[in-house]
Amino acid sequence: MNQTTVSDFILLGFSENLEEQPFLFVTFLGIYLVTIMGNLLIILAIISDPHLHTPMYFFLANLSLTDVCFTSASIPKMLANIHTQSQTISYSGCFAQLYFLLMFVGFDNLLLAVMAYDRYVAICQPLRYNTAMSPQVCALMLGTCWALTNCPALVHTLLLTRVTFCARKAIAHFYCDPNALLKLACSETRINELMIIILGLMFLTAPLTLIVLSYVCISWAVFGISSPGGRWKAFSTCGSHLTVVLLFYGSLMGVYLLPPSTHSAERESRAAILYMVIIPMLNPFIYSLRNKGMKEALRKLFGIRKAFFLQ
Repeated sequence: MNQTTVSDFILLGFSENLEEQPFLFVTFLGIYLVTIMGNLLIILAIISDPHLHTPMYFFLANLSLTDVCFTSASIPKMLANIHTQSQTISYSGCFAQLYFLLMFVGFDNLLLAVMAYDRYVAICQPLRYNTAMSPQVCALMLGTCWALTNCPALVHTLLLTRVTFCARKAIAHFYCDPNALLKLACSETRINELMIIILGLMFLTAPLTLIVLSYVCISWAVFGISSPGGRWKAFSTCGSHLTVVLLFYGSLMGVYLLPPSTHSAERESRAAILYMVIIPMLNPFIYSLRNKGMKEALRKLFGIRKAFFLQ
């Protein structure tokens, strides 16, 4: 017997007030366009400038690409629902969105750990940097991240397909969240909740532990530098990454590390907006405004375009 008795779900979004819909549409459309343009500019700048063909910028370009895909998995559907005043999403569309969101957020998570390791090697073991972070090693790290990130996404998605959804179809989110979906279930969900905790501990705390250990070693090495200018130069290469890490994990751990029974829909929505909408938009500014190499590459990129249009 088919356990799924619903053909679609309803995404409640942020507000059911019709007067607020135009404001929400314009706001999130603007955020989405800034996110796409900012991250694509980062990628183009890195590709176009040979001076940025280093492991740090290689991983940054992949982070920007992931942010583009991550926001594109949720915001366009939300904008379409606001524009058409329809809050529905099909059953298959919901689970496809769930899989890609979990995959991209997992890749972001692992990639931040790899970037912390890159800074650790650059600062603590500079003589080994070219060997430890060779192009082959970087490609292997990136491929491993892509492979590993599919594990929790597949597990959560496949386990949810076995859950029975009855009459209740309203998801208290603007996207298909696994915790919100479990609240609609009328069958046993203990396995799903257990896997959320287990995989959350594995795929959130393990990379976070690597990041913390990397920065402990970095801090120890930097404070051993006698020159204040040398200490500032070393720390300045880590400031942008550390800012993104604090924002990302601060919002993410409160959503996926706790069981659904302890969650507040309002708190989840605020945290989701932060790590799914705001942080991907801020990443290009965080990584470019305080980075001389990136600012120079962006200046050259715009200079090339300006010269092209003047011809």
